[in-house]
Amino acid sequence: MMSTNQRSSSDPKPSERPAETKTRKKQPFWRMMISVLQASFGVQSSANRERDFEHGSIAGFIAAALVCTLIFIMLLVLLVRWVLSGA
Repeated sequence: MMSTNQRSSSDPKPSERPAETKTRKKQPFWRMMISVLQASFGVQSSANRERDFEHGSIAGFIAAALVCTLIFIMLLVLLVRWVLSGA
């Protein structure tokens, strides 16, 4: 049995890990908006979802979701006004 201080031979040392795990790339806001829109329609791929969980921030996704929700509500209000103006 291995102790908690020992590593198996297949575990890379911290210095041998890829640089990608050391530095976390932030996603741009427009990519978060696209991810939120894709997720709301249920067409987001699993690769994009995994990318979002690895590189996205919760604050960015909350902001993107709020922006999408406000746009959706404004579009509904405009549609209802347009329909009622023709009646």
